[in-house]
Amino acid sequence: MPVSIPPSHILVTGGTGFIGSHTVLELARQGYNVVVVDNLSNSCEEPLRRIEKLAGLKDRIPLFKVDLADKDGLREVFRQYSFSSVIHFAALKSVGESAGKPLMYYRNNITGTLNLLDVMAEFGVKNIVFSSSATVYKADPEGKPFCEDSELGCTNPYGRTKLFMESIIQDVANAEQGWNAIMLRYFNPTGAHESGTMGEDPMQIPNNLMPYMSQVAIGKLEKLHVFGTDYNTRDGTGLRDYIHVMDVAEAHVAALKRLRANQGYEVFNIGSGSGQTVLEMINAMSAACGKKIPYSEDPRRSGDNDAVICNPTKAAEMLGFRVTRSLEQICADLWRWQTVNPNGYEQ
Repeated sequence: MPVSIPPSHILVTGGTGFIGSHTVLELARQGYNVVVVDNLSNSCEEPLRRIEKLAGLKDRIPLFKVDLADKDGLREVFRQYSFSSVIHFAALKSVGESAGKPLMYYRNNITGTLNLLDVMAEFGVKNIVFSSSATVYKADPEGKPFCEDSELGCTNPYGRTKLFMESIIQDVANAEQGWNAIMLRYFNPTGAHESGTMGEDPMQIPNNLMPYMSQVAIGKLEKLHVFGTDYNTRDGTGLRDYIHVMDVAEAHVAALKRLRANQGYEVFNIGSGSGQTVLEMINAMSAACGKKIPYSEDPRRSGDNDAVICNPTKAAEMLGFRVTRSLEQICADLWRWQTVNPNGYEQ
């Protein structure tokens, strides 16, 4: 008796992580049928339960606890569902950890992507949106905004895995007719869902500025460390392009819709096009939480640049995507998440 296959679905790898879960929420909100694959190595199932409530879903979102290293396990997911497209988030993502454990990052991120592409090809699924990063760009000493054709080059194994994964996907799209692939290089996603029920939940001490700062604000960490005050910026601290996680989620849905245009391989930057310094972010978060954020001024870290800013023109013109949420909303939503969930998803 033939197996009954449900209507077309979107597969989201790494769909319980920070950006992945917010994208699953936006997909569900827009009526897409979503299936999640995640090994839960840096996340948990709880975001899916909250997505179901926020999106008013009657049924649970299917979750397969499969590691992308398990090609047979991945095949079983593809046997059960008919997928039109894949959004690929699943990867290890700590810059610092990657420097100390490069082989683990190459093995996990690249092998997982190869297995995913193999299984997609086996089942005739040739549409993919890839979660890439601005870390693929070579540092610009003048701090000019990065365009999609800016020079590429990485200073850490994490960034190199992203660049290699992009190259692999591009080679597949160029070699085999019918593939459509969109790389989204985003800059500094942060914030949380406006409800305060979903946000970033680091398993260890956060590596990124904003989740670290929010834990300082709530008293879980003593103080923030400002690494370098002599950069060529407005106030001497590093300047970065921050973007609300829900804007990033909406960019993924816009890219998913763009796949229908059958344009082959495309790359888009996802960012605001403006930047804030570390001190400006401290002041904005202090305003959101109603208290001063304690910090110390520490020496520069090796490899940090004056400014890393996105040129978002191509995404605006071809994806129809523009950032809609302000710095103030980023901080307010992040603080709401932190106060409602002081221990993250672990209640």
